[in-house]
Parts: sequence; structure tokens; C-alpha cells
Amino acid sequence: MATKDQLKALIKCHADGDNDRFYAVAMQVAAQEARSGHGRFAQELRELIDKAKDRGPTGLPSPIGRIVPVVQPRGELAGLLSVAYPKTRLADMVLGEPLRRQLDRVILEQRQQLRLQEHGFGPVRKLLLVGPPGTGKTMTAAALAGELGMALFTIQLDGLITKFMGETAAKLRLIFDAIAETRAAYFFDEFDALGGDRGSKNDVGEIRRVLNSFLQFLEQDDSQSLIIGATNHAALLDRALFRRFDSVVDYALPSPNVAQKVIHARLGALNIAKVGWAPVRKAAAGLSHAELTKACDQAAKNAILAETTVIETKALVAALVERQTART
Repeated sequence: MATKDQLKALIKCHADGDNDRFYAVAMQVAAQEARSGHGRFAQELRELIDKAKDRGPTGLPSPIGRIVPVVQPRGELAGLLSVAYPKTRLADMVLGEPLRRQLDRVILEQRQQLRLQEHGFGPVRKLLLVGPPGTGKTMTAAALAGELGMALFTIQLDGLITKFMGETAAKLRLIFDAIAETRAAYFFDEFDALGGDRGSKNDVGEIRRVLNSFLQFLEQDDSQSLIIGATNHAALLDRALFRRFDSVVDYALPSPNVAQKVIHARLGALNIAKVGWAPVRKAAAGLSHAELTKACDQAAKNAILAETTVIETKALVAALVERQTART
């Protein structure tokens, strides 16, 4: 049987998404079983490992496209994309129940896309995340990529949008070619810079052409990649964009209950037994998830520098009020 170290290594590799190491340890287990005289069991293990290797990192057979690990984008894509391999999971986020259900559904459809395709349906792939800054849109992109074992490519808008006629559309084509060739999550942050309303008084011809190109590329895309757009200003987007996305995900400032959970999660390593939640919830009203996190960090550091691990209500409220003042 597998040793304790091998079992721990298998679990760690699975958690880290390190498939090559996972298979290597599994083959060690199979070899050990063969040496112990369990030849049939060892052969079954090897067959299972070989079958798993023929599938993608998420367990999906090759017809839907393998996830290709890319260390860094190369050539012309180098200035257009940055890549990360997130370990973030939805469990790391404090989300309201409706939002969590919507994101869980995206993951479920991605994982069960073969079953959907057998009946003529495709999974949700094109997501538009809208809501105030600091409410978790960027972290959601990382969490979806992490849950699905995908690389996360972030589109660099400063490299994409240029003043030269036709150049931005040409770069967009390169990005959508990459989306088709390499299965991954592709994240367009600050999407309103690219998808602004074509009827706006400030609209210029080149931006209109860029948006038209983007709409065309997005509509024609039938890849296996996840395409995620995010904006703090949904009202600025051209209405035609909303029809091109499979799902629009709305983010809001945290409710009092969610705010308390954010604070509790951030300060969980310290002693918060003396915190009075009523004044804390009142002081937290209107702050985003990111602002709550910064206030918690400030309160925690103040406590540690005062050589204590106890968070007092007064100190936490003061940090929240300071953050309220900073945002105005």
C-alpha cells in the first residue's frame, strides 16, 4: 500500500494542480505494489494512470482541448498578455449566496461540458462581471481559473489600445487567435475602456471600429477557453456587448452579514472574542470587500505592534472609520 509520505504527496500535488508530479508519485505506488506481489492491482493502477494522462488536467478528454501550460506569452503576444497560475479558490472568497450559486454553476457546467455537448448544449464560457471596485471581480477571475486548473491570461489594455488606425483591431485578432489555440481563462479588466458605448458623445471613429471588431470576434469565438470581462462602470458599456456574453454577474458592496464574515475571515488568526459586532457592522457600512480587508490589516498590525493579539472593538471601529474617511 502507499506510504504515508506518498499519500501526503498525492494530496499536495492534487491541491497544487501539479499533475506531472501526481502521476509520478502514483507510478511509484504502482511499482511498490508490483514489488510486493500485487501484480494485478499494480497493472490496474498503471492503466488508470495512463487513461488519466490522456485526459486534460480537469479530467476532461482531449476532444474539448487540453489546457496548455505556457510559461510566458511570446512574440507579439508578450506585450498583450500576462500569465498567472492561480491557486485561489471560491472558498477563499466571502460571497453572498446568490453570487456564489451563479459562480458554482459556471464551474459545474465547465466540468460537465461533455455531458452538455452530448445533448447539443455548450457550457457558460463568456462572463461579464459588473459592480463597484473592490468587490471581488478580479479575484473571481483568479478563483475560476484556479478551480478549473487553468492558466489565467490578463489582457494588457495599455499594450492593446493604440492611436494608430487598425492596429488595435489587429492586436485583438492575435488575442482571439490565442484564445482559440490555448485553452485558458482570459481576463479583460477595466472592460469599459474597450467596450464603451458607440453612441457616446465622446466616441471616436477608431474606438468604434475596435468595439465592432471585438463584438465580431466574441460572437465568432467557439473555443474552449473562458473569456471574462470586468468593469466598474456597466452604464458606460455598449448595450450590444451584454448580448454577446453568456452570463452577466453582478457584484455589490457587502451586506452587514457579509461584511462581518469578511472581517472575521481576515482577523481569524487573532483574538476577536471581545469584538462587539453591532458598532463594527455600523462602521463597515458602505465599504467594499477590499476596503474592509485593508481596515482589518491596519487593526491587526496596530495590535501586533502594541504586543497583543487581541483586537478591541474600539480599535477595529477606528480602522474602519479611517478607511471611510480615506475613500472620501
